[in-house]
Amino acid sequence: MTQKQDILIVGGGLNGPVLALAMAQAGHRVAVIDALPERTRAEEGFDGRGYALALASQRLLSAIGVWDRVADNAQPMLEIKVTDGHAGAGPSPFFLHFDHAEIEEGPMGYMVEDRHLRPALLAAMGECDGIEVINERRVVDQNADHTGVVAVLDDGTELRGDVLVGCDGRASGTAARAGIKRTGWDYGQTALVCAIEHELPHNGIAHQFFMPPGPLAILPLTGNRSSIVWSERTEQAQRINALPEEDYLQVLRPRFGEFLGDIRLRGGRFTYPLNLTIANSFVADRVALVGDAAHGMHPIAGQGLNAGLRDIGALAQVLTEARRRGEDIGFPPVLERYQQWRRFDTATLAVATDAFNKLFSNDNPALRLARDVGMGLVGSVPSLRRGFIREAAGLSGDLPLLLQGRQI
Repeated sequence: MTQKQDILIVGGGLNGPVLALAMAQAGHRVAVIDALPERTRAEEGFDGRGYALALASQRLLSAIGVWDRVADNAQPMLEIKVTDGHAGAGPSPFFLHFDHAEIEEGPMGYMVEDRHLRPALLAAMGECDGIEVINERRVVDQNADHTGVVAVLDDGTELRGDVLVGCDGRASGTAARAGIKRTGWDYGQTALVCAIEHELPHNGIAHQFFMPPGPLAILPLTGNRSSIVWSERTEQAQRINALPEEDYLQVLRPRFGEFLGDIRLRGGRFTYPLNLTIANSFVADRVALVGDAAHGMHPIAGQGLNAGLRDIGALAQVLTEARRRGEDIGFPPVLERYQQWRRFDTATLAVATDAFNKLFSNDNPALRLARDVGMGLVGSVPSLRRGFIREAAGLSGDLPLLLQGRQI
C-alpha cells in the first residue's frame, strides 16, 4: 500500500511530468503512474519528432527548472511565414509574415526535439523529492468520495489522493472511468511526420504552406534540419508513408520547394490520424483532465502541447492557491475554477483550428480568393500583425503565473 499523495497523475508522457514538477515544487506530494518502462520513455535516439513551444511555454519550463536542461538543443523561431497554393505551383502572392522583432519579449517560441525534452523531464522528476514515479503499471479502476480518490492499479495496488489528474491522451481512461463523454469528429486527414536535412540554413524561420489536401508545416530544428508535419487525405497519406525513402522524398519535394536546397530524410517517419475531440467536462468528482485528455485538436497551429501546458499552469495555480486557503483541493468548487479558466479558451482555440483547416483544406476558388485577401489585409495592418504574433507566442489572454515565468 503506497502512502497517500495529494495528487495522482495518470500518464507519464510530457504533460504528466510537467504537472508533477509544478505541483511538487509548490509543496504537493505527487505520484505519476505510467504504463511504459522508464527506459523506453528516456530513450534519446533521434526520430525527427519535435515540439513548437510558444514563448509562454518556454517560460513555464524555465519556472519549473527544466529549460536549462534543453536550452542548448532548442532552436529559436524568429519568423513565421504563412502561404497558400498548390504543390509544385509555388505559393500565392498573398501571404503572412510574422517577425519576432515586432514584439519586445523575444523569439515567438522554440523548437525542441522529443529526444531532448522527454529525458530532461524524467531526470528532473528523479531529482525531485516530492514525486513518486510508478512505471509499468496501468490504472484499471478509480473511485472518489468525500474523503479522497482511490486509483487501483493492474497489480492490485491502491493509491489514494485528493485529486486524480488524467494526462493519458485522447483515449483517456481516466475520463472514461469518470463518466466524461467526448464530442468531436474525424477530419479524414492523416499527418505525416518526419525530419529532413537541407543544404541551406533556415535562419530560424517556420513555414506553414496551405494546400487543398491539408497544410505542410516546416519547423526549424538546430543545424540545417527541419521537422515536417504534413497533412494529406488519409488514404493518400497511408500510400505515401508506405513508399521507399527516395519515393517518399519525390512526393515531398514539390510540396516543400527548393528554397532550402536539396533535402534528405533524417530519422523515422510517423503518421497520426487527425481528429477533433473535446471532453464534455474537464472535471468530475475529484478528477481533472489536462492536455489531450481534455482536448485534442488539429495541429494546424501547433498549439496542442502549448494548450496542455496552459492547462497545467492553470491547474497548478488553482490547486496551490486553494491549499494555501485551507480548502480541500478536490472539492468541486475548486476544480470548477480550473474548468472555468481553461474551457472557454480551449473551446475557442479548437473552433479556430477547425475553421482554419476547413477554410484552407480545399480548392474552392471563392474561398481561395477570400483567404488570400484576408491574409494580405492582416499582413498589411501592423496592429493586427502584432496581435497574431503575440497569440503565436502564447502571450495573450489570462496567463497563469507559471506561463509568465513566475512562481506560484
